[in-house]
This record gives sequence, structure tokens and C-alpha cells, in this order.
Amino acid sequence: MPVKIRLQRHGKKGKPFFWIVAADSRSKRDGRFLEKLGTYNPNTNPATIDINIDNSVQWLQNGAQPTDTARAILSYKGVLLKKHLIDGVSKGALTMEQVEEKFSAWVTEKEQAVANKKNKLADDKAKVKAEALKAEEAVNQARMAAAEEAAAEAVAEEAAAEAVAEEATEDAVEEAPAAEETAETPEAPAAEETAETPEAPAAEETAEAPEAASETSEESAPAEEKE
Repeated sequence: MPVKIRLQRHGKKGKPFFWIVAADSRSKRDGRFLEKLGTYNPNTNPATIDINIDNSVQWLQNGAQPTDTARAILSYKGVLLKKHLIDGVSKGALTMEQVEEKFSAWVTEKEQAVANKKNKLADDKAKVKAEALKAEEAVNQARMAAAEEAAAEAVAEEAAAEAVAEEATEDAVEEAPAAEETAETPEAPAAEETAETPEAPAAEETAEAPEAASETSEESAPAEEKE
């Protein structure tokens, strides 16, 4: 029966997780499989791959055909390279000791490349974080400067308002004595003096004048009687 090495999907929605399996090509993608060869997690950077190299090589030697994605994973982990080296042993070009030595050297070089990639990603992430912090500090400093400027303007406006209020108070104080002097003019006593004119006694004397005239007439009346 034709066998394929392919991915079988697992995991949650939006976070896929795959098994690398050897399965009958006629079975469903997520159906029954013959052997689980490893796992593939694309949610990490770089992707996490765990695979049984020797079993995968054996399935390839038995005629299993990998899908495109599975082939890329097998090549990334050195499965195809080891199969090629083992094929050289069957042709007499290499020995198994040489195969293991060459494959170990390749794995060491690959692990170093992966480690360098992880370090580069970590450095880039730290750099991005540092730049973000720097930009945030710049924004905070700009906000603080704007707040200080606004506070200074508020203090200046308050001082100007106090100065205007003091000037208005001084003007009011200067105008108050002038108003009091105007209110205490000597016109009121003049009016009182006019009200107390000596015309009233003259009127009284005039009113008493007939009494004197009557007395005079009374005095003259007896004289006429004597005659």
C-alpha cells in the first residue's frame, strides 16, 4: 500500500499543532495512521520540531513519500541528509562510522545556526523594547514639559490678575477721600444760616406795633375827657 509522511492537525483554533505521521495515503488527513514520527509546533519562533530521525529514514527507505510540508521539515531536521549518507554506505562509498561522524557535524552546525537565530531574535526583541521605552520616555518628557509650561502660564496669569486687582484697589482708595470731601461741602451751613435769618423777629415787632398804637390811643383818650 502507498504510504505518505504527512502532517496531522491537532491543537486549538488559531493555534495549530501538528503530528508528523506515516499513514496510508487513502486515509483521511486526521484519520488513522501507521506510526507517529514526531511533532511540529509553528506557534514558536523558530518553529519547534521534534522527530524520530532513524524511524523517518527507515520509512523513506521503504518507499514512503512525504508531502511538500513534511519534506521541508525532514530536510530541516537532516532526515533526508542521513538517508542520502546511508544510501552511500549501500554503494560502498562510506562506512556507518563516517555517516555518523558527518551527520553529527551537520547537526552541531545546524544547532549553532538555530542558536544564533534565537539570539538574534532575542536581541531584536530587546532592541525593539528599548526603542519603545525610549519613545515612551520622550512622550512622557514632552507631556511633563507641556504641563510645566501650562503651570507657568497659569501662575503668570494669576500674578497679572492680582496686579490688576491691586491697581483697582489703589484707584478706589484714592477716589474715596475726594468723594468724602465733595460730600462735606460748606453749602449745608449756608442753607441753615439762610433759614435762621432775622426777618422773623422783625415780623414779630411789626405784629406788636398795633398794641403800642392802642396804648397811645388809650393814653390820649382821658386827655380829651379832661377838656
